[in-house]
Amino acid sequence: MNARVIIFDTTLRDGEQALQASLSVKEKLQIALSLEKTGIDIMEVGFPISSPGDFKSVQSIAKNIKDTKICSLARCVKKDIDAAAEAMSLAKNFRIHIFLATSTLHIKSKLRKNFNEIVEMAIDSVRYALRYTDDVEFSCEDAGRTNKDDLCYIIEKVINEGAKTINIPDTVGYTTPREFSSIIKDIFERVPNVHKSIISVHCHNDLGMAVGNSISAIEYGARQIEGTINGLGERAGNTALEEVIMAIKVRKDILGVYTNIKHHEIYRTSQIISHICNMPIPSNKAIVGSNAFSHSSGIHQDGVLKNRENYEIMAPSLIGLKEVKLNLTSRSGRAAVKHYMDEMGYKDIDYNINELYSSFLKLADKKGQVFDYDLEALAFINTQQEKMEYFSLHFFSVQSVYNGLSTASVKLLCGSKIHTESSTTSNGPVNAIYQALNRITKYNVILKKFQLAAKGQGKDALGQVDILVECDNRKFHGIGLATDIIEAATQAMINVLNNIWKVKQVDKKLKNK
Repeated sequence: MNARVIIFDTTLRDGEQALQASLSVKEKLQIALSLEKTGIDIMEVGFPISSPGDFKSVQSIAKNIKDTKICSLARCVKKDIDAAAEAMSLAKNFRIHIFLATSTLHIKSKLRKNFNEIVEMAIDSVRYALRYTDDVEFSCEDAGRTNKDDLCYIIEKVINEGAKTINIPDTVGYTTPREFSSIIKDIFERVPNVHKSIISVHCHNDLGMAVGNSISAIEYGARQIEGTINGLGERAGNTALEEVIMAIKVRKDILGVYTNIKHHEIYRTSQIISHICNMPIPSNKAIVGSNAFSHSSGIHQDGVLKNRENYEIMAPSLIGLKEVKLNLTSRSGRAAVKHYMDEMGYKDIDYNINELYSSFLKLADKKGQVFDYDLEALAFINTQQEKMEYFSLHFFSVQSVYNGLSTASVKLLCGSKIHTESSTTSNGPVNAIYQALNRITKYNVILKKFQLAAKGQGKDALGQVDILVECDNRKFHGIGLATDIIEAATQAMINVLNNIWKVKQVDKKLKNK
């Protein structure tokens, strides 16, 4: 009988820490719920000791996730372990994941200790974590560059103490598949109590080998794969879980293992995470890229028309990618909108039907006909933008002259009062609007990144604006969507201003305590 491979997702921990702007509690919970529906076995949702915000996010996810086991990261430090356990206390069941560097390089230059001290720290931390749960995972940080004798020795010791899962990370993405599989092979041959634990791997993609290393580890006995959706993560990212999952599915003939993943949820989850994290998926990305199932060559097109299997090793429908043709107008009702969202693979929990329908009607009045990509974009924007609690656009006008000055006038609802400001600049209409908004809010906002993308094709495309700003040494991401790109840019900045306002309210409460 084939063995099961456990899928351990760290999108909300390793993936999130590599983003340009932190996610809100609501955004993290939405991602967690999506991962749960995909059938992820274990979800590493944060590093609670790192910040009050991360602690709160872990608490919220622990309270709401029922079917996936929750996990939090901790160093081999008692206060870290305490924080992880407290943050997950409302979870149905949870795992504490502790890590400690084991390579000579890290031990000497980073920790400034010797190997014997590291072993004692590991043993003590496993014992301490077992006070809170019987599910403790131990990671040998930088295992890919750790002396094999040392690696096998510390693994044996922590298994003796009760660690149920041993993680072997290629922390810096240094090893090749042959090297990495040799490490896994040696562990199984040289650690006498290895059968009492599950061997896991966590590979980084610095040399583009994360998925290859993970697959090679499975071939030599690893039964847990750690990674992220879309390969998000530090530097060049982590193992892309959707690629490992589909490799296991498609090549079950040689791998002889299986997962409990609901494959038809993969595409939807990938899209949700891409939009919320503001991390576009490369068109040539395996499995979920826009070109993954497209064919340009005439020979390939002919072959696919005769038999899709000529040039496709899996059906798009296997990952939940459906070809949908919409014909929605302002006369369409909520039922039609919901039907087409269902057809595209989205569930009720992925979006707010009332907010989506309201945005749909406004867009339909402007465009006449709404397409699938429009509806999908509106759903993501409405989900990502929480209800405007303070700032709301009331009116704007702008005048711009080629090679001349741009003048903008803005009316902004701030709480219950409307404030009006104007600005003139030589840097274009968007900058003029942003300057007027800054005068109203008096926030010291510095624009770091402005990105415009077309959602759809041709004259009917919507403009999506993504911006990254810095305010008070913090980074904030904003997003706006409209048929008018200046309006989209304005909405993106107002989205940012609301996020800044919320953070400032939290800071005030903390100061008053």
